[in-house]
Amino acid sequence: MSNFYPYAQRRQQLLSKLNQGTAIFRSAPMAVMHNDVEYTFRQDSDFFYLTGFNEPEAVAVLAPHHDEHQFILFVRPKDLEREIWTGYRTGVEAAQERYGADIAYSIEELDEKLPEYLKGGDRIYYHLGRDEAFNNRILRHWRKQLALYPKRGTGPIALEDPSPLLHPLRLVKTPEELQLMRQAADIAVDAHNLARDIAQPGRYEYEVQAEMERLFTLHGGSPAYPSIVASGGNACILHYVENTRQMEEGDLLLIDAGCSYQYYNSDITRTFPISGKFSPEQKIIYELVLEAQKQAISKIAPGIPYNEHHDIAVRVIVEGLLDLGLLSGDPDELIEAEQYKPFYMHKTGHWLGLDVHDVGVYQHGEDNWHILQPGNVLTVEPGIYISPYLKPASREVDDVTIEQPPVDPKWHGIGVRIEDDVLVTESGCDILTAGVPKSVDAMER
Repeated sequence: MSNFYPYAQRRQQLLSKLNQGTAIFRSAPMAVMHNDVEYTFRQDSDFFYLTGFNEPEAVAVLAPHHDEHQFILFVRPKDLEREIWTGYRTGVEAAQERYGADIAYSIEELDEKLPEYLKGGDRIYYHLGRDEAFNNRILRHWRKQLALYPKRGTGPIALEDPSPLLHPLRLVKTPEELQLMRQAADIAVDAHNLARDIAQPGRYEYEVQAEMERLFTLHGGSPAYPSIVASGGNACILHYVENTRQMEEGDLLLIDAGCSYQYYNSDITRTFPISGKFSPEQKIIYELVLEAQKQAISKIAPGIPYNEHHDIAVRVIVEGLLDLGLLSGDPDELIEAEQYKPFYMHKTGHWLGLDVHDVGVYQHGEDNWHILQPGNVLTVEPGIYISPYLKPASREVDDVTIEQPPVDPKWHGIGVRIEDDVLVTESGCDILTAGVPKSVDAMER
């Protein structure tokens, strides 16, 4: 319950940063799948982080300047007739008791009650989201407060996004959060190990997906994102989610699948030969990606700028592609011109937490990268993708055109990505997903 640790502590941390501002957070809306059928509800991560409240049509207000109420909840009232169709509601009275609100109101009272919590502040913290109607609703309240300012000399005269205050808190995971992330990782580890056991020529990609997601559900989780089960040339499509192809002898299978457990996520990718043996070309590319990942992870430690693990992965890949004749030129010039991007077009990772691509800045202005600190969790996921349709681009560097060689067809259709979830610790890092093997010997059965 959110009146207990950790939600109350999180709110208190944010309240201390608001000064005289009033912060407004809205729950996620329901999303329609088709006609009158809705998708399974998933709460907005910021809202959940601060409240633990898991229902739609709710608003949380934080008002540190108010004499009586600093945490205010607006929720759906009890409605027995609607609950028969769509499930139980917490209701106003229980919301205050269970979730630690100083006061709770029906969501229908939002427009009436909100001005009381705005007038004592000097600004409104609100993130302008995708819902234009609700954005305009908040903006109307702000305009009314601005119109009253000349008469009373107080009130919110600024509108700011709360993300720069809230998201640094989310970026450093607490022990309670890490426990849930480890559980999400452990479930996904089991699913990936199962997938390696059952994948074989003749089976369909969706069969592997089904068995993995069955395991997620069996352990109280769900897919963290649409699972990618990409065989053969499909592995060269970064977000391939159709998962309809029948796997063939000699294919590599790239699986990018993670588990969501109590709102916290894991994100793992492995690539292996479904016939049990890499071809010579597949093995060369796999070993190159594995070396890039190993060297990148070696750079993860407190005090290290975020970009360093990406930079080392890029250099390993560029030098490897040069040795293979897939790139030509000076490695420094190739990296500066991003000539590697036809083969490696994404970054080496992202933050991980309540969102798969979690909140938190990566750099604070040009060449001022975030410094890793204990409690940060990020993915490390280099890859090489050699599409049959690949046409290496020529680029200008210092007025010199760098021409790249054509790709020998023997490399076509090879796509490899290796991804782990990495926690920054006091002394270095901890690979949360180390339970999925990735050595060549382990990948070859």
